[in-house]
Amino acid sequence: MLCYLRRMSSTAIRGDIRSDAEVIGLVGLAHGTSHFFHLMLPPLFPWLMKEFSLSFTQVGFLMTVFFVISGIGQALAGFVVDRVGARPVLYFGVGTLAASGLVLGFANGYPALVVAAAVAGTGNSIFHPADFTLLNRRVSPERLGHAFSVHGLSGNLGWAAAPVFMAGIASASDWHAAAFAASAFGLAVLFALIARAPALGDQGAERIVAVPTRTGAGTRPEQLGFLRSGAVWMCFAFFFLATGAFGILQNYAPAILGHVYRLPLALATAGLTAYLLGSAAGMVVGGFAAARHDNSDVVIAFALGLAAFVALLLASAVVPSWSVIALMAVMGFGVGVAGPNRDLLVRKAATAQFGKASYGRVYGFVYSGLDIGLAATPVVFGPVLDAGRFSAALVGVAALQVAALASALRVGRGARTVQAAKEK
Repeated sequence: MLCYLRRMSSTAIRGDIRSDAEVIGLVGLAHGTSHFFHLMLPPLFPWLMKEFSLSFTQVGFLMTVFFVISGIGQALAGFVVDRVGARPVLYFGVGTLAASGLVLGFANGYPALVVAAAVAGTGNSIFHPADFTLLNRRVSPERLGHAFSVHGLSGNLGWAAAPVFMAGIASASDWHAAAFAASAFGLAVLFALIARAPALGDQGAERIVAVPTRTGAGTRPEQLGFLRSGAVWMCFAFFFLATGAFGILQNYAPAILGHVYRLPLALATAGLTAYLLGSAAGMVVGGFAAARHDNSDVVIAFALGLAAFVALLLASAVVPSWSVIALMAVMGFGVGVAGPNRDLLVRKAATAQFGKASYGRVYGFVYSGLDIGLAATPVVFGPVLDAGRFSAALVGVAALQVAALASALRVGRGARTVQAAKEK
């Protein structure tokens, strides 16, 4: 990631390069930490299922709790970010994630696992409104495409690191030790962010665009005006669908690949890691695509179309087992390319009409679709796996990705229509 930042900086022609790079790096570190804690629990499912006699549906429900709380909290956190600034909210999120590792480490039954998931979901809820507020306010506009790329890349690296970290420590010791180690990692990141606090100041209280009140008695800030925007709702739908597809893989990819292709657990888990690393590489490519192409929706459509094709190919079970890891990497690459372009699509289609002071609430609401998608898929597809229909889950991945690319095209078409109308 540091090499990528240096390359990004060498191409810039305006703004404070060092300041931008530091903000991007710190926000990326925080975002990677949040994604690491997304996968604090799933790599431990084999140990938790054995110790507490749990089903796929029960362990999937833990992630539903995580993402339901995160989704609700994310929509609310956006208002807090707009009011008090992103930096204190970011500290709260990282500290709460570290606390969730402690709760998990001391868990002695299923109810305690649910509490650990709830605490982690609370911590996770603040990252997108806080992160994107900092990036939009502190990074020069010409480097925002690269900033969004690094943001997504760091998240994928967090996802890729978590299975190795958590399962590796659990294998060497036990799952309690893995949970405590995750908590220590969260605390280390929190201290690093506090040490660089001046770089994360975001001038939180920018003026909100005022609109007339219905009574005609002057004007008032329109706090919820963004909810009347069709573009905002379509962006919400896009995140719900796209991340719903990922939620299937995040929770169940090792089980799916193990049953469909008779892979041992280590290789099946490597398939998920390959997907995440492929997605990270795609984020880098997607950052340059976002900087060069105005039609972000078209880039998203091609990228997710590739991913959906690979998902259907894997579902067919006609490919040899030795190719599964490479195909998972290709699918991840397609999803990764879409990442920075989706973030620019949100900025272009939704936030411009509401002003900079609404970054937190708009991003918070739109990205709550991400959490709701990740919350829904374990509940829907856990019973599918319990019934032994593992290939059907991969078909579900492809269907959700196709629906997501269709929504992205609709958002992009609408944004171009609005822009054309303004230019007349």
